[in-house]
Amino acid sequence: MANHDLTYTPDPDADSISSDVVGFNGILVSTQIPTRADGSLELGDISAQSECTLQALKVALEKAGSSMDRVMHLTIYLTDMADRAAFNEVYKRYFAKPWPVRAAVGVAALAVEGMRVEVTAMAAKA
Repeated sequence: MANHDLTYTPDPDADSISSDVVGFNGILVSTQIPTRADGSLELGDISAQSECTLQALKVALEKAGSSMDRVMHLTIYLTDMADRAAFNEVYKRYFAKPWPVRAAVGVAALAVEGMRVEVTAMAAKA
C-alpha cells in the first residue's frame, strides 16, 4: 500500500494479513482477537476470551504510542449477545469513566471456530 501518510504496525504473526495498528495524524486504529501473550488463541469461556482480547489491545496500543485511556471508540463483536454482561465485567477493568464511545454488535461467526469476541478500537496517540 502506498499511503505515505499512514503508519502500519505489522501484526507479530507472520501469517497474518492484517496490521496490528494503523496510525493517521495521531489517530490509531486496531482490531484484536483473543490472543494470548505467546500468540496462541484463547478459545475458552467469554471472560477468558475478553481478557485476552483487551490485553492484546492494550499491548498493541502501547507499542504504537497510545494507551487504553486514549481509546475514543470501541466496537465489540460478539457471537452471542448474552455474553455482553460478562464482556462488560472485563471491560470495566480496562476502561474507566468517561467511557469510550462503543457499540456491541452480534455476529453469526468470527474468523476462527470457537472465537466469541473481537474488538476494533480507535485511539488517540499519546
